[in-house]
Formats: sequence, C-alpha cells, structure tokens
Amino acid sequence: MPIDTADIFGSDQVGIHIAVVGGVFFHPSELPAKEVELIQSILQLEPAPQSVGGSYLLGALIAGNSKALVVADIATEHDIDQLTSFGDVVVMEGGVNTAGNLLLINEQGIIASPSIPDDGLELLADVFSIPVVASSIADHDVVGSVAIANDKGILVHPDINQDEAIVLEEILGVAPMVGTVSFGSPFVGSGVVASNTGAIAGTSTTGPELNRIEDALGLLD
Repeated sequence: MPIDTADIFGSDQVGIHIAVVGGVFFHPSELPAKEVELIQSILQLEPAPQSVGGSYLLGALIAGNSKALVVADIATEHDIDQLTSFGDVVVMEGGVNTAGNLLLINEQGIIASPSIPDDGLELLADVFSIPVVASSIADHDVVGSVAIANDKGILVHPDINQDEAIVLEEILGVAPMVGTVSFGSPFVGSGVVASNTGAIAGTSTTGPELNRIEDALGLLD
C-alpha cells in the first residue's frame, strides 16, 4: 500500500512532525515503535530519531534531499553533529529559520520562501548545486506548509496561481496538482509526509483526498 494515515502524538499534522531527507525520515525519538514501523513500511526509508533544539516539530524545522539538508538555528551543536551524517548541513539564521516551512525541495530544485534573503538563496544554490528560486505559493510565504513534493510530483494549495505553478514545474521538474488534506485543509505540506514510493497523511484525511495525494505524487505507478 503506497499510502496510509496516522496521527503523531494525537495530531494529524504529520508533515510538521516528520521530515523526509534523502533516504531517511527524521522522527521524534519518543514516537512509539509501532508508528515508526508503519511510517517506515509506507515510505520505504530508514528511520532516524532526532530532535532540533529540544523540539520534535521536525518537519517544520528540517528540509533537504540526498545531497544536503537545512535546519533551523535552534539546533544545538549535538543536533548538527547528528545531522551531518546524512549530508552537508546549512543552518538557517535569524528570524527566518523554520526550514521545513520555508523550503520545498526535491532532487531537481528548491522553491524558497520570498522571506529568505538573497545571500541565503545563494548559499542554498552553492551547497545543493541545484536551481533555487524564491516564490510564493497561493500568495503564501510558507511554501513548505502549502505544498509537498517528491521526484514524481507536487501536491499544492488549491489557490496556487498559474505563474506560481509554472515556476514550480520549471524548478522542481514535475507538474503540480492541487489538493487538500485532513478534511479540507489546504496546508498540504503540514498534513502529509511523502517519499517517492509512499505517503502518510493525518487520520482525518478523506478517501478522495488520499486518492488525490497518490495521483499528485505519482504513487500509483
């Protein structure tokens, strides 16, 4: 089964708690083993227990791909030491630092929040060696909260405009498809976590929404 539902600590905001980076998914170290096993079986990735600055909102604080990852500056030296075993680490500094909320990344490119300064965009392009473009999505700056991408597709906020959709397809190399999660929420990046082979959404996500997620992210192949 390429898709399933779960709640994390009673929350259906799966994408806020779990971060997929390359061949691993970061999860709160206190997450019960049964839930870790379910997520592992669906995503077909290796589990990596982690916290960032004592927080377990890993999907909001970490973003990346198989090359490198970006983390909020609340990360401790110990956190960063752990993360470096999974790739080069970029620490986002200042008030603009919730990496998972502000970046949409796959292996082909990066869509960054317009709130990230130019020198930050240049650093990301240098470290990841892929195209980086700042763009809103559905007029939201929190691009990682309103969209989710893998290397097969993008699920995005229903109010995305045509110009934004063109940028997403050009930079990430796959076509966006609109949808919702958790019984109508447009914040699909907060409500879904996905790899190239599977996805997990919150338990309040409806059957039609799950079908749309599968279709948008190319999980039916």
